[in-house]
Amino acid sequence: MDRRLFLSFVGIGAATPALGQPRAVEAANPQIDYPGFQQLTGDVASLRNERLLPFAQFKKQAASAGTLLLDARSERAFREGHIKGAVNLPFPDFNAESLEETVGPSVHRRILIYCNNNFSNRTRPVPMKARPLALNIQTFINLVGYGYRNVWELADVIDFNDPKVEWVRA
Repeated sequence: MDRRLFLSFVGIGAATPALGQPRAVEAANPQIDYPGFQQLTGDVASLRNERLLPFAQFKKQAASAGTLLLDARSERAFREGHIKGAVNLPFPDFNAESLEETVGPSVHRRILIYCNNNFSNRTRPVPMKARPLALNIQTFINLVGYGYRNVWELADVIDFNDPKVEWVRA
């Protein structure tokens, strides 16, 4: 584990009740449901495991009519470079309205996702994130949580300079 991430966890543990124990403040906020998030995460785990695609299959599905190639990285990272054909909706902007506007009216539309951790380059615009915090995980969970169950994720680690990737640079 990355030392900074470990120290962050240690700091969190020292400042909060035992992991898994809700704090009184959270219980008082009806707009935050951490136990619901934990349940959703557990429910999504097996679906996500079934929806990991090798690059060749990912690219083939991306070319299929009606498929949405969704890039949930920041707007800046997207402008600096992305897979050809991708549409950007930054993860912090996810909500029911923005997702419907981006995905369209059908919750059954096929959605393909990728993130920084799918690329071996580890430089802008795809610096590697801490593995347990990879954007694919959060994006997948959120899409399913908003009712989009036809989500597929790039499984491979690839070089964005590989011509097969068709990387669009700013």
